[in-house]
Amino acid sequence: MARIDYADIHAPQLQELVQRVAGERGTVLHLYRMLLHSRPVAEGWLDYLTRIRQQTTLSGSIRELVILRIAHLNRAPYEADQHAPIALREGLSRQQIDALAQERPDAALFDARARAVLAYTDAMTRQIQVPDPVFDALRPHFDAQELVELTATAAAYNMVSRFLEALQIRSTDRVGVEPGEPKHNDET
Repeated sequence: MARIDYADIHAPQLQELVQRVAGERGTVLHLYRMLLHSRPVAEGWLDYLTRIRQQTTLSGSIRELVILRIAHLNRAPYEADQHAPIALREGLSRQQIDALAQERPDAALFDARARAVLAYTDAMTRQIQVPDPVFDALRPHFDAQELVELTATAAAYNMVSRFLEALQIRSTDRVGVEPGEPKHNDET
């Protein structure tokens, strides 16, 4: 269970933002139920992550490759749970998705472009500083705009996983309790 209670998405002062989140995400996910404790943070997060996920030129398969790899490297199961179905829709195979959870994913499952992205993602996530050879391996596959977008995607989803894990947000958390139903907490 999350370290603090999720925000009440029925609070009158949040309705406009809740509707916006639901419109852009399809539902108000646990992550957003937590972010809604701070309207400025929730709004900024929604704007930024919507742009990263929906308005960059990166292919969906590359974006989801990055996101899932970061989720596994940072041991963020909520992030992996949310993005595995998206990755399948974007063209990653179940075998590729499963490989991303390994310490060293099977290189044979990925083409040269994806292997370069994985090396870059690993370096950004594990070491922060990216060695020149790792960055140089990306150059044949991406132009300047795509390199910025790839870097921003990896940086953004490292932020996401760190937020999720610091507050222990889980897909299995019980939220949105109906009136009259007992509220689940750590004591029950």
